Amino acid sequence: MSDLLALWLPLSVAGLAVLVLLADVLAPPVAVVARGRALGWLTALGLAGIFVATFFVDKTTRTAAHGVYEASAWSLFLQRIFLVAGVLGVLGGLDDVAARTPRRQAEHWITLLFSLLGMVILPGARDLILVVVAFELMSIPLYVLAAWAKNDAKPEERGRAGEAAIKLYLVGATSTAVTLFGLGLLTGMQGTTRLADLGVMPLYPLSSLGLVMLLAGLGYKIGMVPFHMWVPDTYQGASTPFVAFLSVAPKAAGISVVATIFAFGMRDHVAHWVPAVSLFALLSMAVGNVLALPQTDLRRLLGYSGIAQMGYVLVALATAESFGTGMVLFFLVAYLFTNLGAFLVVHAAGHSFESLSGLFRRAPGLALALLCFLLSLAGIPFVVGFWAKLYVFLAAWRAGLVGLVVAGVVLAVLGLFYYLRVLRAAYMTDEGDLPAPKLGVPLKLSIAVCALAVAGFGLWPGPLVDEAARASSALLQHAPETAQLARR
Repeated sequence: MSDLLALWLPLSVAGLAVLVLLADVLAPPVAVVARGRALGWLTALGLAGIFVATFFVDKTTRTAAHGVYEASAWSLFLQRIFLVAGVLGVLGGLDDVAARTPRRQAEHWITLLFSLLGMVILPGARDLILVVVAFELMSIPLYVLAAWAKNDAKPEERGRAGEAAIKLYLVGATSTAVTLFGLGLLTGMQGTTRLADLGVMPLYPLSSLGLVMLLAGLGYKIGMVPFHMWVPDTYQGASTPFVAFLSVAPKAAGISVVATIFAFGMRDHVAHWVPAVSLFALLSMAVGNVLALPQTDLRRLLGYSGIAQMGYVLVALATAESFGTGMVLFFLVAYLFTNLGAFLVVHAAGHSFESLSGLFRRAPGLALALLCFLLSLAGIPFVVGFWAKLYVFLAAWRAGLVGLVVAGVVLAVLGLFYYLRVLRAAYMTDEGDLPAPKLGVPLKLSIAVCALAVAGFGLWPGPLVDEAARASSALLQHAPETAQLARR
């Protein structure tokens, strides 16, 4: 019974996937298109119901499978992120999937649910074997979904989906190999696969090499420089609603694994991994912001922007302290609503700067939402992205990472230029007679929720910050003191 209580959320997601599968298989073979849309709504409502249920469960830490899985405030916070991303991703892509593959909609939602199942297991995994299994359960369905637009009606877009999928697959397979090799070295030298025991033994040279390979393998998953090559091409080729989901949920899952392994499992050896994380944070912020400047395709621009945003997350993680790790969670929530909303607006309005011309006149609500999202990505007061960057830099400053803070602020200012280019195209150009974008009800609802969350948390971030800090404390417990002693 205790195991079932600890695993209720992953079991609920698995049950929803089975329910959607049975509804598709057992339904009479009539009205296939309408049935597919209904299953999309069922998926969104089911995930929303599981999300609501998380507020009525006891947050007491529980373990399952002899401690291999742990349900705690940390895992619950991240699972809520994945569930919200799933709901918004399904709503944002419901019309697109129905238009592309009207007779195969259920397959799309089932595949997405299996990926979500892997995600919700990851934050609670306390054994490296379960981490690997859950990571692959999350990743493999994403390779399939990336190719969903391979039959795009536009010839110029049709070939890109296959390229996007093969690049995501090849990079994913490579990252898995690198990760497994690193885990083999690490567990072989440390003598355990349990995260809580990884840092008990001293680190040997092969253990350090395993840590580097592990960080590199996970860096592929989150689009961290120099393992970011797949991001712009995949974002440009895959269907944009799916990219909106891909740009936030799997990255949050990857960051959760990095935080769990390094900040928790290796908390007694911060001197070995903090310099590497700091370097990757600096490279990601620099390369992402600089390469976003010349982009003409908005999907590629947001791709490079996402690389830079992951750099800011790594800045908070490099603090190796409870407050910084909590701000990682807060930043992920801000990034979820901001980046997902921005991609959905791009999906609705168009992928080029020219397609945004006169958007403020043709669709004022959509233009206002775009303004909200881009200001949040840029870190302008008073939307949630401002508080996310502020708290990240504050955590880094308190931890003594002054150089990273200065570099992050300078590069954040540089990022203003390409965000303002997008806003200029939407608000200060009005060339041609472009039609108003047509948005279905699900897409409108998804964009509206994102915009309200960005504005609402920007005006009142306190409760979310406190909840993130509590979740971090549940993971690290006495890690802050350990980290400080290790640094001296």
